[in-house]
Amino acid sequence: MSKSRFESSVKAIPYAQQRVYDMLSDLNNLEKIKDKLPEDKVKDLSFDADSLKVKSPVGDISMHIVEREPAKLIKMQTDNSPIPLTLWIQLLPTGEESSKMKLTLEAEVNMFIKGMVQKPLTEGVEKIAEALAMIRY
Repeated sequence: MSKSRFESSVKAIPYAQQRVYDMLSDLNNLEKIKDKLPEDKVKDLSFDADSLKVKSPVGDISMHIVEREPAKLIKMQTDNSPIPLTLWIQLLPTGEESSKMKLTLEAEVNMFIKGMVQKPLTEGVEKIAEALAMIRY
């Protein structure tokens, strides 16, 4: 098994870095975007302040926040997933009322699996970043 990284493009967000961090670092705020998630890809989403569970096309996935660096970083890891994953949400200020965000996903996959999951994981991390960039913080 080797670790592979998949990164989103950098997304501009028209809200202050602290506001974005405050919203994303408490997973209870997922309630505000639940209706924007694709029903065919995400089913039975449940969450609390530190963790989330979802049924996806690849199976049941549960994650929890393992690190918070105020206003800069939220790091999550899977508890249950077909593939062990770590997700970083990185935030940087670009002005008083603007910031930028990038998502990085690290997956533990062997070389055979990497070819199969590379495209869906890259597309998935980009779609998550796009959805997070469209939130009204």
